[in-house]
Amino acid sequence: MTTGVRRRMGVEERRQQLIGVALELFSRRSPDEVSIDEIASAAGISRPLVYHYFPGKLSLYEAALKRASEDLAARFSEPHEGPLGARLLRVMRRYFDFVDEHGPGFAALMRGGPAVGSSATNALIDSVRQVAYEQILAHLEITEAPARLELVVRSWISLAESTALIWLDGRRIPRGELEVQLVHDFAALTAVSAAYDEEMTALVKRMVQDEPAEGPFADLAARLIALAG
Repeated sequence: MTTGVRRRMGVEERRQQLIGVALELFSRRSPDEVSIDEIASAAGISRPLVYHYFPGKLSLYEAALKRASEDLAARFSEPHEGPLGARLLRVMRRYFDFVDEHGPGFAALMRGGPAVGSSATNALIDSVRQVAYEQILAHLEITEAPARLELVVRSWISLAESTALIWLDGRRIPRGELEVQLVHDFAALTAVSAAYDEEMTALVKRMVQDEPAEGPFADLAARLIALAG
């Protein structure tokens, strides 16, 4: 008969374990509903030991949000190959994978949760938005966006956030439809802006020139033509 010996974790390893446990709990329930006792129990340690690594639930919550924000930001990373519409659709699918898996955590990240007003939390949210913004510009092969394009891209990122938050409240629209709709929204916002600006017109022409007939941009055009008919 052998006796199992619990391995002693190093300081950083234990911190990362607690962050992972907290993120898992915050992903399933509102952070306000998760107690330090629950986190300690799930990690297999005592409540005082949790406080040894984190001064309180807020600091642990912010550490968990930091990991979640890094994960969410990484969802916007996509190889610069193939039609833009297909790339954006893959990004939206990964984005909604995160939203689906971490519903309460995503809502807490975007709404601030118990850390409303925290400069650290706001900075995390802004960092995700900035990564998304820079990734979209990179796909458009633009280093510095003109004013109208910046407005389009940042508005679209906000639209993706609000769409995901509304979807979480009941999930009344099939997720796949929303993913495609958000890609259509990007094309539509860009096209509307192009109606007022020659620089945006040139960008739209570049966006659609290599789009296949079965791609999401062509699908949007077909739907609009059908409506007009």
